[in-house]
Amino acid sequence: MWISILIKKSLLTAILSFPLLISSASAADQINFQFGWLPGGDRGYFYIAQEQGLFAAEDLDVNLLPGKGSSDAISKIASGVAQMGEGGLDALLTAKVQGEIPVTGVMPMFTKVPDGLATTTDSGIETLADLKGKKVATSPFTSSNGPWPFLLEMNTVDPTAVNTTNADAATLPALLATGQVDAIISYVTNTPATSVVLEQAGKKLKVIPWSDYGLDGYSTTIFVNDTYLAEHRDVVVRFLRAIKKAAVMMQEDPALAAASLKAAVPEVDEKISEEVVVATIPLMFNDVTDKAGLGIFDPERVTTTWSWVAKQKSVALDSMDPMSAIDMTFASEM
Repeated sequence: MWISILIKKSLLTAILSFPLLISSASAADQINFQFGWLPGGDRGYFYIAQEQGLFAAEDLDVNLLPGKGSSDAISKIASGVAQMGEGGLDALLTAKVQGEIPVTGVMPMFTKVPDGLATTTDSGIETLADLKGKKVATSPFTSSNGPWPFLLEMNTVDPTAVNTTNADAATLPALLATGQVDAIISYVTNTPATSVVLEQAGKKLKVIPWSDYGLDGYSTTIFVNDTYLAEHRDVVVRFLRAIKKAAVMMQEDPALAAASLKAAVPEVDEKISEEVVVATIPLMFNDVTDKAGLGIFDPERVTTTWSWVAKQKSVALDSMDPMSAIDMTFASEM
């Protein structure tokens, strides 16, 4: 009798736990993904992947975390707070030249740098050569300040001939609109918002992308914690596959990217977000992408990115192999 009762209890326990076993077996892999900055149209492809089911189709549950800069994102990925994230490849190379850090770049997203100069059509500034004697405002925390003097020198402009001043990032568009400065250092992805401020002052925006003046290399890149990469390579592959599809979808339908962002972050302005998406697409899809392929590193461009970092940090080019900071083996798996 007791044997019969025990058997019945065992069967009941097995039946009750069966749904739990199924649920555990089918649970999606969770990823904390650390952004280098705040949610916006320049990250629209991540929200397409999230809101349009591309992550879910790869059995992923992705938590997109707002950031405070590429260096902060890299620190959080290195410490394991986030398994994956994104930021400038130059920031990763800078971190690695300063010391060993367990983070690897696995997919380039911005194959051209977003750095640029925003000015007005009536400023008299058509090229970088026109900056002599002009007043330029910049945020003290932007990564653009690193290559700025070297970019000027490359274009035969003495950096001391340009009055570069620091100001809070939030005030830069207003300073330009009110004529307190002649230009501001700004990512081209930020210029749609600047354009709105200028229009309110009766002025028109002119953008000077630094990529047109010799600042070459990769910018936004997807990073992975080295331990996580070694233990969960299959998860990383699935994530990259979803992002690659989402990037193509963003190129084909900027409005979808803006709407996906709005669905996840209701406080954003959908119209401006779509304009930011449009400004972002040329950074992702261009002649560099055409040559190497979407999401695939070109070793020559990695080296170029490193050369700018080495110049800014005053270190020898041969002090580090920049290819050691990336993993090129994912190209055939996406």
